[in-house]
Amino acid sequence: MADSRRMRPTDLHDINADLHCHSVISDGTLSPEAVVERAHRNGVDILALTDHDELGGLVAAAARAQALGLAFVPGVEVSVTWANETIHIVGLRVDPHHAGLARGLDRTRNGRDGRAREIAAQLADVGIPDAYEGALKYAGNPELISRSHFARYIVETGTCASVHEVFERFLIEGKPGFIPHRWARLADAVGWICEAGGTAVMAHPGRYALGELAMDQLIREFCDAGGSGIEVVSGSHAPGQSERFVTMAQHYGLNASRGSDFHGPNESRHDLGSMPPLPRSVTPVWHHWPEAHALERR
Repeated sequence: MADSRRMRPTDLHDINADLHCHSVISDGTLSPEAVVERAHRNGVDILALTDHDELGGLVAAAARAQALGLAFVPGVEVSVTWANETIHIVGLRVDPHHAGLARGLDRTRNGRDGRAREIAAQLADVGIPDAYEGALKYAGNPELISRSHFARYIVETGTCASVHEVFERFLIEGKPGFIPHRWARLADAVGWICEAGGTAVMAHPGRYALGELAMDQLIREFCDAGGSGIEVVSGSHAPGQSERFVTMAQHYGLNASRGSDFHGPNESRHDLGSMPPLPRSVTPVWHHWPEAHALERR
């Protein structure tokens, strides 16, 4: 049932929207239903589940959200290779049954297993045996075995004290266990999202190791492909980065999104619904959504 004690947002910017989070269907630690329940407890008004390259948790999440009276929009986070950098594009309000999107994501997932075995081989060379089997224990969906699953296993072995430490010592470029992978093309990923009726959003732009010229080129190509949003407030951004992406949203005419990038209670820097509100100088990506306007009318 809906929580009648919740305060009605007085402005679209006041809506506690968390439009970027993960479940065990990709590399999170909670089930889709548990993610929804946690978001509801934390006061989230609109939630999007955005598992990596996977739509499999959306039906269960939507059903649990409906039972709780939480506004839910189906989402996905698509992995893209651009200029040898891994970029993530979030799709919001996508049709989870769209055949073209499903086919594109299936192609994007292909090759993860081979990559995982190469990661395991490198880890074995530096004294961490059986990492492939260990990572599989943490992968709710074996098709989406990822670096996060390896990181959890490495913590289990006692080699590192935290997932954060793992990513300082392993699995990143220049360290043991880093195996690059060719993901989807930018134009294809944005196209799949738009064809599925969704809104394409540039995820956590502050994470990408791109200079100003390269970032400008990336955003221009993203816009040309049909992208229309950018994460201004992100749990994956460092303090103070939001101002830069406010300026970027204004410059390129992009709507602004907000998300915690939550993966689990013991791993994420920010919990569901805990991010600062969007600045009023940007237009929220949800400004035209019926889910948002229904909240204003409560």
